[in-house]
Amino acid sequence: MTKPIDPDPRATLRGGLPDRYLTPDDIAEVFEVPLETVYQWRKKRTGPPGFRIGKHLRYDPADVRAYVTGRKDADRNAA
Repeated sequence: MTKPIDPDPRATLRGGLPDRYLTPDDIAEVFEVPLETVYQWRKKRTGPPGFRIGKHLRYDPADVRAYVTGRKDADRNAA
């Protein structure tokens, strides 16, 4: 009998998000919003936290998942 393989905890944490840093285009696609909305979130500091690699904006999938979880919790507590 073979031992079952434990799932990668990063995959569980990321909840189906790609295992790579995400671009603003990726974020717009995931949330089904215009790209300009992603940039406005960044400017207003209301969306998932991003970071710069040189001149490129990137998002860590774990941070995006935490942002979504936080939004869900806030909505539940407000109801």
